Amino acid sequence: MSASSSESGAAKTAAKDPALLRRLLRARDRMDAASHEEWPVRRLASVSGVSEAHFARSFKQAFGVPPHRYLLTRRLERVAALLRDTEMSITEIAFLTGWSSLGTFGRTVRDVTGKTPSELRADEKRAGRQLDQVPACILRGALRPDLRIAVSEKRRRAVEG
Repeated sequence: MSASSSESGAAKTAAKDPALLRRLLRARDRMDAASHEEWPVRRLASVSGVSEAHFARSFKQAFGVPPHRYLLTRRLERVAALLRDTEMSITEIAFLTGWSSLGTFGRTVRDVTGKTPSELRADEKRAGRQLDQVPACILRGALRPDLRIAVSEKRRRAVEG
């Protein structure tokens, strides 16, 4: 059986268990509401009322990405909005959105978006003026960071060429 058919089968299993899906949604909602906080799998599993291993596996099956990558996506969406809509310093934005290291913040933003936070700010402000007529829900989906693969894998591929 291929990996893709295995994943689709697992997603169907999660979809067949509405109670599990509600528990996973509860954890996802908590991450959305407080993406600046640390959300280790242990904490998320506790919120969901399932074991850590079951939570991690079920979350990925239900939402297509592991919990850490989901959280990273939310943080980067918040970063982009703050860069576009505020005059806060990049350092303030980094710490406000959950990073404890400015270096890690800058490297992660660059690895995921291909731009430094300063370059991203300039692009976001320019794009914000051009996209005023597009509904926000459409923009969020279209501009969501591409995290189908892990950031460390992106870095490795960039180094290899």
